[in-house]
Amino acid sequence: MPNLAKFQSSFNKTRLFKKTQTLGPVLQVSGCCNFTSLSNKNPDSSFSPSSSEQRVTENNVAIFWDLDNKPPKSFPPFDAAIRLKKAAQKFGFVKYMIAYANRHAFSYVPPSVREQRRGRKALNELETMGVIKPVELYTCRVCGRRFYNNEKLINHFKQIHEREQMKRLNRIESARGKRRVRMVANYAMKMHKYKNAARDILTPKIGYGLADELKRAGFWVREVSDKPQAADVALRNHMVSMMDRRMFECLFLVSDDSDFVEILKEARLRCLKTVVVGDCNDGSLKRTADAAFSWQEIMMGKAKKEAVSVVGKWKDRNVLKRLEWTYDPETEKKLYYNEIESEDSDIDSLSSGEYGSLLETDNDGAWWELESRSDDLKRPPE
Repeated sequence: MPNLAKFQSSFNKTRLFKKTQTLGPVLQVSGCCNFTSLSNKNPDSSFSPSSSEQRVTENNVAIFWDLDNKPPKSFPPFDAAIRLKKAAQKFGFVKYMIAYANRHAFSYVPPSVREQRRGRKALNELETMGVIKPVELYTCRVCGRRFYNNEKLINHFKQIHEREQMKRLNRIESARGKRRVRMVANYAMKMHKYKNAARDILTPKIGYGLADELKRAGFWVREVSDKPQAADVALRNHMVSMMDRRMFECLFLVSDDSDFVEILKEARLRCLKTVVVGDCNDGSLKRTADAAFSWQEIMMGKAKKEAVSVVGKWKDRNVLKRLEWTYDPETEKKLYYNEIESEDSDIDSLSSGEYGSLLETDNDGAWWELESRSDDLKRPPE
């Protein structure tokens, strides 16, 4: 029996040795590598530590757009808003996008849009008369039906899909509670599909869809009264209230109005960075702001490249401000004067104060007499 136990133990050892030989390379690799989380494998994931650190260090940017003074006349509103947001993202994380205008700014139609509508109307008339045939058939982006001219497509869209959209909206308005939430979720895809198709087929009843396009780009759009300077006052008050609450570190203003100069000065006094977008090269806004770009530079993408160098200069300036030493004689005088006064007060308190009782003694004799008296006190009585 002992021999059998020894044989089994030796057999198990040989099997274990063979397994370690086969698993040797795997153990070596696992011993050398470090375990990382799944979020670190993807450098572009939003949960990676590098992206979270960058988001913490980034400054919050707020875009304020004065549409009364600087509307996107020669550019599509959605494209202009997206390019403006991309340019502002080079200065930090764009957290707020706000636009103010009165009713006339939203009802205004630029000359380029008017010419485009006239050309489209003339082309529709020629197609209905049979003079011109389209190269490709017009396709409805909601149901997929095809038409030989644009007028038939517009009539089809209004008679069928526009009515269906109105029915959906009326059902949602009449519903309440969970039923309303359920209906909004069920109709979400259809309503989104209708809006995308209507944007290209139907012409807006008022203006050229400025407010809807800016909202689609992510802007918070507010219409003010028709009083003069109403948009400027509302925009100025909004900026001041947000500055009081320290909601952003970089102010991105789209305007040429010189009434905002005082706001820019106030922002710089509060150590906020200011950027102005306008077409007045020698305007007072651009002279007051930390950086300035023209509307053409924003649309061409040149502002995105220049923003990198501007931010680098701001960082270098902040480093130099921390390193430089400034001498102010009045502050230095006050500082040292307060220190001298505090020292004098300490000496007075030591001489006559709560520490005066410690300095005062009843024995005013010579030092050898004081020592002899202390020895006599320590000596035990006979």
